[in-house]
Amino acid sequence: QVQLVESGGGLVQAGGTLRLSCAASGRTLSSYHMGWFRQAPGKERELVAAITSGGNTNYASSVKGRFTISRDNAKNTVYLQMNSLKPEDTAVYYCGARHQSIVYSIVPDDYGSWGQGTQVTVSS
Repeated sequence: QVQLVESGGGLVQAGGTLRLSCAASGRTLSSYHMGWFRQAPGKERELVAAITSGGNTNYASSVKGRFTISRDNAKNTVYLQMNSLKPEDTAVYYCGARHQSIVYSIVPDDYGSWGQGTQVTVSS
């Protein structure tokens, strides 16, 4: 089982930037599809961005053009660069891992390994 630890969250003003990191241990990250998801109070966990083990990406329509997911397999880390942040981006952000032997998915329930989450708060 891969262990994941997110970092990089915080409080930022609207229009600001943050970069989240998800560091993996226990397994080689290159063998996993990875996703960033978020959950706001009272809402279900939703996809933000996902990247296959081969580097193909998907984005939620609400973040397309503002957020970028990337991976550095040598560092066993996945990143989420968030630009032009909006108050509606406020949520706890989680990274998830899904082994590449299983078909790629952007559905949160299909991810079996999760980090503890990092809070992102965007003030207006």
